Amino acid sequence: MTLLRPRLLVPTLHLALVSALLLVPARAEYQSLWTLDPAMDLARIEMRDVVLSVDQYEGQPVLRMTAGSNQRWPGITVVPDEASWDLATREAVSVRVRNRGTHPVRVGLRADSSRAEDGSLPIQVVEELQPGQTRRIRLPLRRRMPAALQDRLFGMRGYPERWQPDGGIDVSGVTAILIFVSEPDRQHELELAELRGTGYDPGAVRLADPEELFPMIDRFGQYKHRDWPGKTRDEADLRARIVQEDRDLADHPGPDGWNRFGGWSEGPQLEATGHFRVVQREGTWWLVDPEGRLFWSHGITCVRATNGVTPITDREFYFADLPPEDSPLAQFYGWASWAPHGYYHGRGRYRTYNFTASNLYRKYGEAWPEVYRERVHQRLRSWGLNTIANWSDPEIYGREETPYVVTVQSGGPRLAGSTGYWGQFPDPFDPEFRRLTRRNMAARREAANSPWCVGVFIDNELAWGQELSLALATLVSPADQAAKQAFLADLRETYASIEQLNQRWGTQHASWQALAEHRESPPDTERARPDLEAFATRLADRYFQVCREAVQREAPHTLYLGCRFAWVNDRAIRSAARYCDVIGFNLYRDSVAHFRLPEGVDAPVIIGEFHFGALDRGMFHTGLRPTANQEERAAAYRNYVRGALENPWLVGAHWFQFGDQATTGRGDGENYQIGFLDICDHPYPEIIRASREIGQAMYGWR
Repeated sequence: MTLLRPRLLVPTLHLALVSALLLVPARAEYQSLWTLDPAMDLARIEMRDVVLSVDQYEGQPVLRMTAGSNQRWPGITVVPDEASWDLATREAVSVRVRNRGTHPVRVGLRADSSRAEDGSLPIQVVEELQPGQTRRIRLPLRRRMPAALQDRLFGMRGYPERWQPDGGIDVSGVTAILIFVSEPDRQHELELAELRGTGYDPGAVRLADPEELFPMIDRFGQYKHRDWPGKTRDEADLRARIVQEDRDLADHPGPDGWNRFGGWSEGPQLEATGHFRVVQREGTWWLVDPEGRLFWSHGITCVRATNGVTPITDREFYFADLPPEDSPLAQFYGWASWAPHGYYHGRGRYRTYNFTASNLYRKYGEAWPEVYRERVHQRLRSWGLNTIANWSDPEIYGREETPYVVTVQSGGPRLAGSTGYWGQFPDPFDPEFRRLTRRNMAARREAANSPWCVGVFIDNELAWGQELSLALATLVSPADQAAKQAFLADLRETYASIEQLNQRWGTQHASWQALAEHRESPPDTERARPDLEAFATRLADRYFQVCREAVQREAPHTLYLGCRFAWVNDRAIRSAARYCDVIGFNLYRDSVAHFRLPEGVDAPVIIGEFHFGALDRGMFHTGLRPTANQEERAAAYRNYVRGALENPWLVGAHWFQFGDQATTGRGDGENYQIGFLDICDHPYPEIIRASREIGQAMYGWR
């Protein structure tokens, strides 16, 4: 979910809510930030396009808020009776919200501090609630990074002690908390309760001195200055866990009622084709495994030993005890250049160290690659997972013990006028797009034709943008762009002359060649809309058609799973439905139980990525969906997959990712606590229990 930048949010409103800071011990579970009283004087409260009343729900007072749609962010601001709240020992601010309406609503929580002059910026989170849903919205308290560390900490998304270099707040002086609805298009009714500072952070005294902080990463790749359950102390600790896990795996060999593929052996017997396929039964979509059993893809991405690779160039002082160059552990040094964002972007090659692999060497010895690969399949079955998902090691899934997906990239020139988080959009009209996509697919022919292959994804999280984005991007691309030439050919068939086009679009192009060379502002969207819509559809159709042909050419019996939509529009989804066997989406949200395709589209969908993370085990960033701790992370995972199983369109959901990212980040800075395993190859017991529960129950739930 894309979060609005704090500086763009609702201006801080000087509203007064009758609120009180309850005096509670510093170690209390929470710190109440308001007192709701049925007798409170609501006339004292200023509001931004909202109506308030105090009510009761389940015997407790709640603040009922009806938010209009005349403002961009209707809501309220809660302020303390005193100058500010001191939340220095708290980990987050949270509020319980119930959506009383009949439509989904996006609700935001924001905190401001008193010291804006020191560079502090408000922090915020926006979450979506379905009709009738009640949930606690949680805002982690990101702190302003100390000045002495501003130039010493870089190359990460999250930083030690919840510091934030480009914002954050003074948590000892929180002056306002905003609760708002984000950009509503209709009226919404909410109930608010339990506004709190939550969690107790014993590290309230920060290591602001670089001499105290560095080196901050131990020889195993863990943060030195905190302790947590399961932290690895020494090599003996690593080896002892082999014995512990061996007992656990023996006690949990895998779900009952699965065949060798992880299909539902106790379910109906369908035609066995020797490959995975899709079928719709009684209004519900299913995968069918090669033996003809119904199959639901409960999977995990990045099954590999490289999740803990981190750049060390310019940051050698972060790390204690990096191995000498003549050490056996020196084999885990490497070089990389991939850095689409962050500190290393545009800096060329940088040196790396692979903490995951080095810990596997310490744990299993010189034969670790083979031991690890064998153990991976044993773990997946034990954990109730039946699919090795995207970005995984071919040496692992090539053992053909667990079903897997194949990952392919398209190729060729990019659409010059386009933009995107991961780069520009491919030009599907360029002959090189077809040639290179076919070549890349051919390189995966053997893996894609295996009966163990669930299907093929081509590309990942392309920037489809709004409905007309790519058509407009085509018009501002160079004259020799293949897509622009195709668009101009369409226009010349529609309009007898450039004058007719000018009259329709309200433009003043001197000739067709002038339009081809034009790279300035695009035409008025409304006047050109029919032509823009037609080409947007043609471009999307061309993209998916060429990709489908590449899959069918090399693996005619294998499912084409699409491009893993992240930023997308309905027009692109409709094109995908025409060409994909299953449509892939990466959906980072609280639940997909209510996920729907556009009106009139009925097709199977697979979730290519989702995750949740927490900061209670030594990591610096939760990933895209924060939770308070490992128990809440496991509960969020269970809830997400349960909702996916209950959704008739969804045929699988793949967690991102197998192991935690490096504590100090990968090439683009991501350093998320999102693994089933920590960087020392130690499983997180909470999420393993949840995964096993899902694997055992999922066919019954579906």
